[in-house]
Amino acid sequence: MPEGSKGGADVSWSVIVTAFLARIWRGRARQRPARAGRCAASAAAGLGLLLIAACQGGNVAAQTAAVYPPARVTITTGNLRFTSAADSGRRVIEAGEAANGHIGVARGAADVPVDERPDLGVSVTARHGVLADVSVASAAGQTAAGSFTNGAAGWHTTWALDPGQTYRVTATAVNSRGTRTITSGTFRTLAPARTFTASVNMTPGETVGVGMPIMVTFSEPITNRAAVERSFVIYASKPVTGAWYWANNETVWFRPQKYWPAHTKVSFTAHLSGVQVAPGVYGSADLSQHFTIGDSLVAVASAATHYMKVWWNGRLAGAWPISTGQPGDDTPDGQYLSFAMANPVDMDSASYGVMPGDAGYYNIWVYDAVQFTFSGDYVHSAPWSVGEQGIVNVSHGCVNVAPANAAWYYEHSVLGDPITVTGSPVPGTWGDGWTIWFLSWSKLLAGSATGDAVVADRLGSQFVPASAVTPGGPSPGQRMTSALPVLLRCPS
Repeated sequence: MPEGSKGGADVSWSVIVTAFLARIWRGRARQRPARAGRCAASAAAGLGLLLIAACQGGNVAAQTAAVYPPARVTITTGNLRFTSAADSGRRVIEAGEAANGHIGVARGAADVPVDERPDLGVSVTARHGVLADVSVASAAGQTAAGSFTNGAAGWHTTWALDPGQTYRVTATAVNSRGTRTITSGTFRTLAPARTFTASVNMTPGETVGVGMPIMVTFSEPITNRAAVERSFVIYASKPVTGAWYWANNETVWFRPQKYWPAHTKVSFTAHLSGVQVAPGVYGSADLSQHFTIGDSLVAVASAATHYMKVWWNGRLAGAWPISTGQPGDDTPDGQYLSFAMANPVDMDSASYGVMPGDAGYYNIWVYDAVQFTFSGDYVHSAPWSVGEQGIVNVSHGCVNVAPANAAWYYEHSVLGDPITVTGSPVPGTWGDGWTIWFLSWSKLLAGSATGDAVVADRLGSQFVPASAVTPGGPSPGQRMTSALPVLLRCPS
């Protein structure tokens, strides 16, 4: 007899009828309309039995037990199932059912069943009641996060389970009478033969520019890209909307739709442990990183007007005369990002094939140099071309700036600052630098495995349909190929 059931013949008939009808409603309300007739028939038959029992003055305790059955709890992993017995009440039941339907009670470490799909996590469901508490704890003392589903009738882990770990799941359910059913199961996750790791492109706590992408690189090719994207969470102190873009099968980047708000604090976590990214290949560890978006420094250099406008935190800080690449060495158009800085840089034309003795050979130290293409284009100080700056293009491809302006720009620069070149007769090459901003918003979304936008704030990130986000990204581009080698094409 479940806890809370009382014997005796003085139980109110109205209470019994009300409880029974409530049970019928709870158990059948979500059935499909095609079964409505069966539900009505069951209710009528049940009511008739209650009428007979009341007239005969039968065992009310037994009737009450029928009206208030104990909750049934089922714990499901990738290929295992743990379930409470029909009359378990408060007893703790621990039994694992494998995919073949065989049920075995786990008694020792050697007998603990193996979950062969840690990427699927743990699901818990309750019948004839609701879940009151669920705990999934590893032998290492870690507790798996999860949330209730379907009201409190279900529960599921948020992320995959760590491979090669022993877990104990304990679930408590309560029926409508308040009777508790506690069900527990212990299992271990498989230790995969192949695993992968991941890394991100920034150092912890680094301050970066408003155009900086989050670049994640994997040690193994990824085929289940959507599962990887769904393991990512971005926390941002200021709201931002963006999307993930797969550069290739080992690299994925996150880029905002528009530049990051200045002074945003960002934290990124990849819950990759246990995620299956290819058949038999599982993540061995999670990945976390945090960084800060610094001041907004945005530069737009025109090869046609020979001037570069520079905005500092939204205000125009200068419109400087410049000289870009001469004909044949044109600075290519494109929406680039700074990715390297040095003061000074030894620029040697031999790096791109112009050797000593060749016409146009040079080898010179250049100061206040900020690089934006792998092929060797920089914004840098060029005292030798001050007379041509603002008038004509004379460089080998770099953006020549007067020494004082170059020093100011260098001192205010961090990696990930946007540098846009316009008015050139030569288009930029996709992949020649961090060219993620070559992509329009629609092309960025097309490179995501989920096809969804990502909306992040201080509470975390969530995927939203692309149709829910207002379009309006930068200029179009193409899919990324492998990076070009870093060359030094300057100075003039």
